[in-house]
Amino acid sequence: MGVRSSDKRIIVLYDGIDMEEYGIPTIENIREAENFLNGKINRTPMDYSATLSSQFSCSVYLKLENLQKTGSFKARGALLKMNSLSQEERKRGVIAVSAGNHAQGVAYAGQIMGIGTKIVMPEFTTPAKVNAVERYGADIVLKGKDYSEAREIALEIAGREGRAFIEGFDDFHIIAGQGTIGLEIMKDLPDTDIIVVPAGGGGLISGIAIAAKTIRPEVRIIGVQSEKIDSIAQSMAKGRIVSSVKGETIADGIAIRTPGKLNIEIIKKYVDEIVTVSDETMAYALFRLLERNKILVEPSGAAPLAALMENRVNVKGKKVVLVLSGGNANLLMLSKIIFKSMEMENQLIRIELTIPDKPGTLYRIAQAISESGGNIYHAEVDNLKEDTPVGHQSVTFSVNVRDRKHSEVLLEKLKNIGFPFRTSSNQTSR
Repeated sequence: MGVRSSDKRIIVLYDGIDMEEYGIPTIENIREAENFLNGKINRTPMDYSATLSSQFSCSVYLKLENLQKTGSFKARGALLKMNSLSQEERKRGVIAVSAGNHAQGVAYAGQIMGIGTKIVMPEFTTPAKVNAVERYGADIVLKGKDYSEAREIALEIAGREGRAFIEGFDDFHIIAGQGTIGLEIMKDLPDTDIIVVPAGGGGLISGIAIAAKTIRPEVRIIGVQSEKIDSIAQSMAKGRIVSSVKGETIADGIAIRTPGKLNIEIIKKYVDEIVTVSDETMAYALFRLLERNKILVEPSGAAPLAALMENRVNVKGKKVVLVLSGGNANLLMLSKIIFKSMEMENQLIRIELTIPDKPGTLYRIAQAISESGGNIYHAEVDNLKEDTPVGHQSVTFSVNVRDRKHSEVLLEKLKNIGFPFRTSSNQTSR
């Protein structure tokens, strides 16, 4: 096995080494998992996207794991893992560590299987995610400044209380459970050419790759990471497991600083490429899926589409499946993503003006915006800005427009009023 690196792309070259000594799940294990999970999870659909297919000159299919129980793929592996526990282990209960999707998957599995669950969540976890886990009946422990610290706390509790620790990704049963997604993809689209998968710790892509490659060896498996946390890409490039954190990422579902040992061995054998994408592109991909496909995903779930947007994968003329791994989006972050993306698509412009503090002036500007067909979404008057001259007001309008041509018409009408202004593109006009 060797690797070849080129800017943001890591090409994985594998030579068929027998990895059975590592306890890698087989296609038979994954099929057994599928039989067990039947009726306990959703058989998620695969949706053909004419819009994305036209944009990227290929056939794009969306595997909608955002519609899975608990809102992500995690319930698959959690159910299979907890089913493998002995009766004594089930009586003592389980514990896991997660800031989101794995926590909900384990809590859901515990609820339907009658197993007591305790979840350690880092202190920064958003209230919405804590509430979601509690709704499945799990006990929550909010401790630890990050995932690594929370994991140590969870392991300490596991030892003290005799609970079974449920890994998030580096586990035989977890991988086999996630691999059922690969089976479903190949059943729905047997001639799939490329499967693009979010990759964090490696459990999801490992399972999918085993299933898909066993059924159709020529299918290409592409993993996508955030360029801020690219531990799998770096591990592949350096030939050993490494931790890699270069900054914060909005894609918390794939923000794993150190990949699993078992996962890396599977990736070496079965995965063709690991690519990285920016947070900005993931945010825009999320917006596009919501606006054009009416599908809500979280940032990590949008990573596969982001890879196509950044031209990280050659998909022209191919049948491509994008695995949308989860839909548990932070709604406060979602609103920011929508506004920023609307600005990128010239559907929202911000207009800053400094105007005389005289009756009727503000009305004239608002009237000009209205007459040009713009919809004022938000207006703010700030008379306390230090650079606002005496006798003037600083005003900011957020205006919804149709497109760039429409915004140009609106701005031209404002120019005719005679007050200087600046738009969100930082172009000063008069």
